[in-house]
Amino acid sequence: MGKNEINIIVAILGGLVLVLGLGSKKLEKHPIPATLVALLIGILLGPEVLDIIDPATLGGKSTILEHSARLVLGIGLVSVALRIPKAYPRQNWRQLILLIGLGMLLMWGISTLLVYLILGIPFWLAALIGAIIAPTDPIAASPIVTGPVAKKNLPERLRNAISFESGANDGLSYLFVFLPLLMLTRPEDEALSHWLTTTLLWEVLGATVFGLLLGYVAAKLLNAAEKRDMIQKDWRLVFTVALSLLAVGAGRLIKSDEVLVVFAAGAAFVQVVTEEERGEEERGQEAVNRFFSYPIFALLGTAIPWSGWHELGWSGLLLVAAVLLLRRPPVLLLLKPMLPSIKSTKDALFLGWFGPVAVAAIYYASMAEHKLKEPLVWDVVSLVICASVVIHGISSTPLSRLYGKSTGYRQDEQ
Repeated sequence: MGKNEINIIVAILGGLVLVLGLGSKKLEKHPIPATLVALLIGILLGPEVLDIIDPATLGGKSTILEHSARLVLGIGLVSVALRIPKAYPRQNWRQLILLIGLGMLLMWGISTLLVYLILGIPFWLAALIGAIIAPTDPIAASPIVTGPVAKKNLPERLRNAISFESGANDGLSYLFVFLPLLMLTRPEDEALSHWLTTTLLWEVLGATVFGLLLGYVAAKLLNAAEKRDMIQKDWRLVFTVALSLLAVGAGRLIKSDEVLVVFAAGAAFVQVVTEEERGEEERGQEAVNRFFSYPIFALLGTAIPWSGWHELGWSGLLLVAAVLLLRRPPVLLLLKPMLPSIKSTKDALFLGWFGPVAVAAIYYASMAEHKLKEPLVWDVVSLVICASVVIHGISSTPLSRLYGKSTGYRQDEQ
């Protein structure tokens, strides 16, 4: 790739963020979200339309998407951790374990079954795709739980539940993704042994402990620097961004689940810093999060496998509809009696509907495609992602307002 191509891409992505930023207040209240606008711009710039950006010519589509998604997830997951009240995990730990444990397992099972039955592909390949699309994405979920529309119409208990689940289950999904991935690439006995030892004990549990320790130490260092008046206020605004990058890079260096490392680091950081410090860090982190998140959706638009979608045909559209309608809502309705945050059927339906599929799925699908050399993974997952970006994006503002109006939240709970 020549210097001119690099400069063109940098200029376009910078211009995209600039334009979306100028209209950010309007877009926040508009039924068409900024993520969808970025996706449409990416399609326009992609090889099928203007042919200005083609990821296949930039060093490998799956590699570029995987590394870009890693970076965006790292920034976004710390933003999610900063958004969650300090006491929330301690007060709701039973509910959270149930939601991200049994809930995640059920969503993986349903997604796998739908892919297997509708597409008629081998079971372990279906299980891999099912694991990739099962978790709620923290980047796509952020516009649903932040901003004036969400704060005006959604109770904090729902916003916190979506935020924590979307942050934690992206890391936990590593377990579900790697089981079928190992079964597809290794002998069965070796795959199971590796999954139970290396994947579970080191890449997941080890990543959690390492992330918690990293976030705790970073927060203690920040507190010490503040106490001794050693750190400038401007530096504090980017401190958590640096923590995000450190966690992503260190997680990959120790060959663990870096997604889980980042969220654990953010969660531990929040428990140590003061509320005032956390508020300032949250504002800086959220701004950087938006700067990085819009380009990844534009990049997704340039990497859409149109021919692969065409080959999926009506089965692909049926799968999308089935996944969006059956992957989460039945699970949340089933678990409703055991989840204190869900006080009514409307709560369960709202929480069940808004489980968007986006950046985390881009990351896992790109990684799986790179390891398997199987384009079907990206064909199916990218179709579900784009459908989720469109449908969940368009429905978030009107359904949030409908929830607030139908439950009387604005009158009764504010």
